[in-house]
Amino acid sequence: MSTANPSALWQPDPERIAQAQVTKFQAWAAEHHGAPSDGGYPALHSWSVRELDAFWKAVTEWFDVRFSTPYARVLGDRSMPGAEWFPGATLNYAEHALRAAETRTDEPALLYVDETHEATPVSWSELRRQVGSLAAELRALGVRPGDRVSGYLPNIPQAVAALLATAAVGAVWTSCAPDFGARSVLDRFQQVEPVVLFTVDGYRYGGKEHDRRDVVAELRRELPTLRAVVHIPMLGTEAPEGALDWSELTSADVAPVFEQVPFDHPLWVLYSSGTTGLPKAIVQSQGGILVEHLKQLGLHCDLGPEDRFFWYTSTGWMMWNFLVSGLLTGATIVLYDGSPGYPDTAAQWRIAERTGATLFGTSAAYVMACRKAGVHPSRDFDLTRVQCVATTGSPLPPDGFRWLHDEVRDDLWIASVSGGTDVCSCFAGAVPTLPVYIGELQAPGLGTDLQSWDPGGKPLTDEVGELVVTNPMPSMPIRFWNDPDGSRYHDSYFDTYPGVWRHGDWVTVTSRGSVVIHGRSDSTLNRQGVRMGSADIYEAVERLPEIKESLVIGIEQPDGGYWMPLFVHLAPGAALDEALLNRIKQTIREQLSPRHVPDEVIEVPGVPHTLTGKRIEVPVKRLLQGAPLEKAVNVSSVDNVELLHFYEELARKRG
Repeated sequence: MSTANPSALWQPDPERIAQAQVTKFQAWAAEHHGAPSDGGYPALHSWSVRELDAFWKAVTEWFDVRFSTPYARVLGDRSMPGAEWFPGATLNYAEHALRAAETRTDEPALLYVDETHEATPVSWSELRRQVGSLAAELRALGVRPGDRVSGYLPNIPQAVAALLATAAVGAVWTSCAPDFGARSVLDRFQQVEPVVLFTVDGYRYGGKEHDRRDVVAELRRELPTLRAVVHIPMLGTEAPEGALDWSELTSADVAPVFEQVPFDHPLWVLYSSGTTGLPKAIVQSQGGILVEHLKQLGLHCDLGPEDRFFWYTSTGWMMWNFLVSGLLTGATIVLYDGSPGYPDTAAQWRIAERTGATLFGTSAAYVMACRKAGVHPSRDFDLTRVQCVATTGSPLPPDGFRWLHDEVRDDLWIASVSGGTDVCSCFAGAVPTLPVYIGELQAPGLGTDLQSWDPGGKPLTDEVGELVVTNPMPSMPIRFWNDPDGSRYHDSYFDTYPGVWRHGDWVTVTSRGSVVIHGRSDSTLNRQGVRMGSADIYEAVERLPEIKESLVIGIEQPDGGYWMPLFVHLAPGAALDEALLNRIKQTIREQLSPRHVPDEVIEVPGVPHTLTGKRIEVPVKRLLQGAPLEKAVNVSSVDNVELLHFYEELARKRG
């Protein structure tokens, strides 16, 4: 790919650079910790990965992390896996998340928005009071440090209070969104054996009510470790027999008591998408998440007490946990519970306007859907408060950058970010002091030694390679649940390059220091030695108005051949005729490479996704290679299992 010097789409002005937290941090760290005082972000970044101990010590001091017991040193052991951070230190994540309540009692900590798009505030003091009451009740129920507390909840204020109360007692939080079916939830929660379940009777989505009482009853039956179930009446029903009522547990006026736990004490369990086999139960620590999120949100996202932070997400996705951590910076967080496109495609822009969002996070897919639907955000909404639009979930195509620039504001900071559930953070993305180039992530994150490697472990510049991280990050998993010897954890990231985290994405690190993500490396298209990410194909093909969505798979054949079909889900009224077929092939040939013109273009009834909205590539590849459905994919992780039967049938016919 070409990384000749293009002109920047956006350049922060000198005042913005001077005002950014990361600029002030660099000047302070230069004075106190030996960071370089000039050279801007690139110099700061190279110091942060070279001097890990000094950098992370500086982060904890800059953000005034409250260690109730001091640490012996920053890194006890830096090997991966198994790095030991801040040994000896004790602290509490929830205490830091509620710190702003000490000074900003009546200002909103949360703004809750449902499908009516009206915002309901929850003040800092009210959130702190609820957490205090709930933490005391959890302790009264016998919940102890290390016990698991689960939530089957939408993105509502009660979910935030439940997470913080869980962390306050030193217990371990884990959640699923209520659009997950019983099997999907049990695949996750049964692994960790929760003692408490917070649950709703249902939720509203797309203008309809969805009753979940039957699913809740099944969860109660199938989770024998539960000591208590807490009922939150979203649809106004009575608490089921034996369940406790949310309002009673949160009625007391008591200050929260924050259990001081070791730095590496588990905070929460997140789950991989689980498209093959059981989802990995990923455990991250109180201290690791605290310092990583302070860095990411405070320095990279430039968030502070004046900000309103909105990210479209559900409780089943790591971005929800990341959103809650916005509280660490004193920002007001916006919780939207509903369909991303209800009552129309412009819904999320309307919410940004109504809540005064300063950082608006969404998915690349939503941006492209708005572009296709002819949405005009700045014409139809007052978005003057939006400083930054951030996207994740998949790479934001170049057209998405141009559209945001043209349709939101030409002076808009566009942050395409990429990380993973595995670290609950970003490897690369937002930097408020750097230019934005079309189709690129601004830079690797501070303290993150992100590189692109060839198969032999040699770093590459301006060439596609494996995304690796060569030094530990505090939010890397402390372990997987039920992985006593650590083998599953090791095999997930460290089996290719010993001692180095291999993430499973194709990436280019440009000579300018920016980063381009090309999609997953395990579903890479390798034609005659030329490797290309699926994201590049989707970006080109989905520009065609007839194509709603696409899925491309590259399959190594037993005879040494290579079959590369492109599956297309057509827009209403479109037909896959000779003319469209030729345009698809011509688009790929001219914009990408003649080698990556598909062998066949096949119309499909739809493209299957994980429950968090990612296209399912590897399981479809396995189906097409002849694997039976139950071996190829964990069906409870798929949004529409019926669609998989189409690919299964196709494999049978070809077989």
